[in-house]
Amino acid sequence: MTDVRPRSRTGIAARLLVAMTLVLAVAALAGWLVASALGPTLFHRHMLDAERGPGGMMQHAEQAFASASAVTIAVALAAAVLTALVASTLLARRIGASLGTLSAAAGQVASGRFDVRLDDPGMGTEFDDLADAFNAMAGRLDHDQELRRRLMADVAHELRTPVATIVAYVDALEDGVQDLTPEAVEVLRAQTSRLTRLATDLSAVTQVESGTLVLDRRRVAPRLLVDTAVSAVRARADDAGIALVRRVATQLPVLEVDVDRIGQVLANLLDNAIRHTPAGGTVTVSAERSAAGVRLSVDDTGEGIDEEHLPYVFERFYRADTARDRAHGGSGIGLAIAKALVQAHGGSVSARSAGPGRGSTFAVDLPAPAEPGFIGS
Repeated sequence: MTDVRPRSRTGIAARLLVAMTLVLAVAALAGWLVASALGPTLFHRHMLDAERGPGGMMQHAEQAFASASAVTIAVALAAAVLTALVASTLLARRIGASLGTLSAAAGQVASGRFDVRLDDPGMGTEFDDLADAFNAMAGRLDHDQELRRRLMADVAHELRTPVATIVAYVDALEDGVQDLTPEAVEVLRAQTSRLTRLATDLSAVTQVESGTLVLDRRRVAPRLLVDTAVSAVRARADDAGIALVRRVATQLPVLEVDVDRIGQVLANLLDNAIRHTPAGGTVTVSAERSAAGVRLSVDDTGEGIDEEHLPYVFERFYRADTARDRAHGGSGIGLAIAKALVQAHGGSVSARSAGPGRGSTFAVDLPAPAEPGFIGS
């Protein structure tokens, strides 16, 4: 648990400056107190000596001044050194303790303990920000580790079913239990296609995320992207009893994109929407102006997504408990591919939903060229 006490927004540099100012102030105060307390006494003693003993008045005055100055400087320096040592010791212990805690936590993270969190050290904004960054890093690593475990389990599951089916049919064919009928061939073809799709999808998302994907960019009207995507899924939507609506604003700037890749993004979003929208529902594909350029959106009136799952729907093989899981078909990484392809174009993709049963919206924001053209309706 992290400390929730109010934070000081004072930085470590300001604290060091305060410490140095304190040292100088203590030295000045000590000098003034000593000079005020001892100066007159020493001067008076030398004046008395001047009356009773040899030596001139000026000589005794100089000796009084020198004695008072020496004592004052010595005490002031001693007070300054002592204050500096105390302040330095306190700061060093606080900084050392904070760094020691950070070092120990980093060691635990390095050993695989991603549930470690740091409390606010209270040593200034720099240390507080460092603790926040460390906690965010540990939280992300913890999430990624859980995602990797789920990824391995899901990949194993995705591979196990088609491989087991293929092996069973091959064994049956070898034993003469099963004839190579058209139905058997269709089953084998479907399972190999499933494996091929999974391998292709994994390769695509890995290629994009590694930065090795080459985009064939050309200028295209947003209307053409929407029309092509809608035409590709029109028959499937009709078969599923889903109304497919197209909305394109007028005077949109042209986009400079890889048409095939953005078509793949819209295809994945539409496939996701149709799979999760029941018969009688509506899927709407739209294009409109955005701050950066053009926003392409896919809205559905289907199952919706719970708020807690929204930040993770673009993760590979991520499954929500109530919707958008593997039971609806698909390789499980269509949205991850869409996100990776959009980011490769310098854009962003987001998801929002009012909750289960209230539909979802997936929005793709793409930047317009520096010298945009316009495409009318």
